[in-house]
Amino acid sequence: MTAKIIEAGAWLTDLEVETVRTDAVQAFLKQETIFARLLTDDGNIGVGYSYTIGTGGSSVLAMLRDHLLPRLIGADSTLVEHIWRDLFASTRATTVGAITSLALAAVDTALWDLRGKRAGEPLWRLAGGFRREVPLYDTEGGWLHLSTEELVRGAQDSQAAGWSGVKLKVGKPRLEQDVDRLRAVREAVGPGLDIMVDANQSMTCAQARQRAAALEPLGLSWFEEPLPADDVAGHATLAQSTTIPIAVGESLYSAAHFRDYLARGAASIVQPDVARVGGITPWLKIAHLAETFNVDVCPHFLMELHVSLTAAIPNGRYVEHIPQLRAITRSQMSIENGHAIAPETPGLGIDWDFDAIEDRTVA
Repeated sequence: MTAKIIEAGAWLTDLEVETVRTDAVQAFLKQETIFARLLTDDGNIGVGYSYTIGTGGSSVLAMLRDHLLPRLIGADSTLVEHIWRDLFASTRATTVGAITSLALAAVDTALWDLRGKRAGEPLWRLAGGFRREVPLYDTEGGWLHLSTEELVRGAQDSQAAGWSGVKLKVGKPRLEQDVDRLRAVREAVGPGLDIMVDANQSMTCAQARQRAAALEPLGLSWFEEPLPADDVAGHATLAQSTTIPIAVGESLYSAAHFRDYLARGAASIVQPDVARVGGITPWLKIAHLAETFNVDVCPHFLMELHVSLTAAIPNGRYVEHIPQLRAITRSQMSIENGHAIAPETPGLGIDWDFDAIEDRTVA
């Protein structure tokens, strides 16, 4: 049964960050949230979104309004793969790239919202239905500007709450600074808490190998984005030189990029971001590809959406805790016993507060 799209719109909403967030190369300035809304001739409405962390949102909005949304009118919204491929093919001159992927993601998530609402199924079931609960780790207590004492306190709070892990930013000017901060946290929480580190692409391969060698005794669960995202060879070299698993993905924008990493043994954990890879449709392909390499998926950010996708797949290991949508939603992601709980609401399962969204809409 077809369901033709009769209206397609998009807008840009700015969200202030909920807390100061810094890493080795940047700060999270604001969340530019790009929404897409699709109305079909059967009366259903799908709402999707993507984001930036401070710049480029207006460019994503222009891509949607000028190029993608006009192609959707009259299209059968049930043909999600066909629509994704058609939109991708229509933007050959700008693919693969961040602006196009972010725009595609806004449309694709709206289509999956429609699919779930029409089927009466939540996303976690619709996309695979492996389990409803997923372990949670915290990033909010690990930003680079925080003192050692604050890092320790945040890790202890997460441990007391029953969470399985915490992620701490690295990339201080001197190696000893990173080591001392991480050692203090490990000594405070003991061996029972997973500790991950994230360098946000700030290092050379030589620097990363040196950091990894110094950090190996601390029993880290992964070393995230040590090198620039396009340095596949460097990540492969690093992965072969350390026992710490290497994690990449938040700065990759297509399934093919993940294929290159996996084929070269350059990543032991992949972290696809549904907005940055172009939506749920390619995200699932990346997750299933990773499964064939026996590699876990621990997606980046967007916990309100990624909880459902991580729950859908058998190799979903963790959801990252960085709350950022509370100002524009009526409910929050459920957390029980250190696990994120995927919502049962049909569609994406995000309870948008459209009045609050309208108040913050800038374009």
